[in-house]
Amino acid sequence: MKLHSMKLVTIVCEALARTFVTDLLREVGAHGYTLFPVEGVGAQGSRVADIEEFANIQIEVVLPPAAALELLTRLERDFFTRFAMIAFESDIQVVRSAKF
Repeated sequence: MKLHSMKLVTIVCEALARTFVTDLLREVGAHGYTLFPVEGVGAQGSRVADIEEFANIQIEVVLPPAAALELLTRLERDFFTRFAMIAFESDIQVVRSAKF
């Protein structure tokens, strides 16, 4: 079995950023992503998911390293000042690199 190095980028943000972030994912070449509602406590206080428009979402996307860097750079430049958001990447290995 051959494994391929990729990056997993995780974005946690307010639901209002959803369309902006998912559009950006397509722009950087993401083939797909996983999105789900999340709750938690952070620098901006507690955020619960009882009102969908004011909830937090988590988006996970697997990308080649260059695309992950572009995504994180653009998130920081274009979105961090507009939305409550954090983003981070992890090194991962995938079996079917063509899917990503």
